[in-house]
Amino acid sequence: MSMTVSNAVDLDSKIPNNVGLSDDPKLKRALERWLPNYLEWWNDMGPTDFADKPVYLRTAVSVGNDGWAHYDHVKMPDYRWGIFLTPRKDEESTIRCGDDLGAPSWQEVPGEHRNSLRRIIVTQADTEPASVEQQRLLGHTAPSLYDLRNLFQVNVEEGRHLWAMVYLLHKYFGRDGRDEAEELLNRRSGDPDKPRILGAFNQPCDHWLSFFAFTMFTDRDGKYQLAALKESGFEPLGRSTEFMLTEEAHHLFVGQTGMGRIIQRSAQLERQDPNGDVRNQGGIDFDLIQRTINYWYSYSLDLFGGEISSNAADFFATGLKGRFRENKYDDHVAREGSYDMKVVENGEVVDKSVPLRNAMNEVLRDEYIRDCERALRKWNSVIEEEGCSTVLTLPSRRFHRHQGLYTDHYFTPEGDLIDKETFEKNQLKWLLRPEDNDYLHSIMTPCYAPGKFANWIAPPARGVDGKPGEFEYVRL
Repeated sequence: MSMTVSNAVDLDSKIPNNVGLSDDPKLKRALERWLPNYLEWWNDMGPTDFADKPVYLRTAVSVGNDGWAHYDHVKMPDYRWGIFLTPRKDEESTIRCGDDLGAPSWQEVPGEHRNSLRRIIVTQADTEPASVEQQRLLGHTAPSLYDLRNLFQVNVEEGRHLWAMVYLLHKYFGRDGRDEAEELLNRRSGDPDKPRILGAFNQPCDHWLSFFAFTMFTDRDGKYQLAALKESGFEPLGRSTEFMLTEEAHHLFVGQTGMGRIIQRSAQLERQDPNGDVRNQGGIDFDLIQRTINYWYSYSLDLFGGEISSNAADFFATGLKGRFRENKYDDHVAREGSYDMKVVENGEVVDKSVPLRNAMNEVLRDEYIRDCERALRKWNSVIEEEGCSTVLTLPSRRFHRHQGLYTDHYFTPEGDLIDKETFEKNQLKWLLRPEDNDYLHSIMTPCYAPGKFANWIAPPARGVDGKPGEFEYVRL
């Protein structure tokens, strides 16, 4: 039988949930003991200096398709973080891919998959507090109250996603899970001694151009990882990530539209300046935007793992992790078939065919790249509509990589193989550099007046929750 999960959320509980926490006193006590440690982490490493400010936040009050969120002004430390799983019908509770396709999904952790599942859950969980830590200072340079509110909405929902994974660790992994949950609060983004697990989550995100690029590219990786885990044969994980995707959509919206608004404003300022000098008008030039895209996109590509991966093959074969929208495929077993990819051999880029299961990371990365390309087309259409000739591009998947086949090689943004010396000579042209940060910090002074926006970004097309432009999203 499937676990009992309800559309309705118990909002009266200390920890809002729809998983019947009140029926499991031992688990409830354990999570309530973890709560003050979490709040201590939030106060230490969450958004700085805004704890007493009411923010217009949405909070989950249901897990149904309609009306799942409630909007109101809330102080962030008072936000009702909770545990929400998407309900499923019994006939949907089967393994969706791999060798056991169609068998009943697991309601408990199978012993033979315990270590793999714990690793998957901990790795996903670690990204959630990491991004909050990376973004903790950004409120001080917000370009508007609208953007400040969106930043804080992303932050509190990343915190809630941490709760989703910690619930699984506590409920299904015993002492090991409790220890892992504590460690999630002990690691720190960028800490040389106790860094976060994945490289992109240790990079500085200290200005709003990086924030929007991060939520565009790095959170978009999260969409595809969560979608692959939604297909998991471990049903509690699949249900948790399915609801996380509902919230994740807002994070991607913030990134894609935030970058789009910067791009629109840069095109306007380029037209306004007699010499087409965007910086002369206090804006962000397209070369800097392109370097930012190159930087965050390449780091985000690393998050999918190695192009050829026995772990990816095992995760798929055992039904722990599927593909993006697994139901669109005809073959959910993938024992046959191959995947053609580019590899470096004897100083040249050549084609290589590998078994499909071993290329599952690359199959997921392909979906991600297509999604990013759609966003680039939208941005470029905005530039064209403003009468400018610039065309922004995504670099090659081989460029500036720190994981996988291309780690020990050097490529141009176009994907051409080069030597280390040539890369180092050009990397300041291709990637974010210290003077970029200096310039961005010089123009990013806060704009907190309701309805007003900093000069370097265009206003959004519409407000949050239908609110008018001058709405006070954060009460300062």
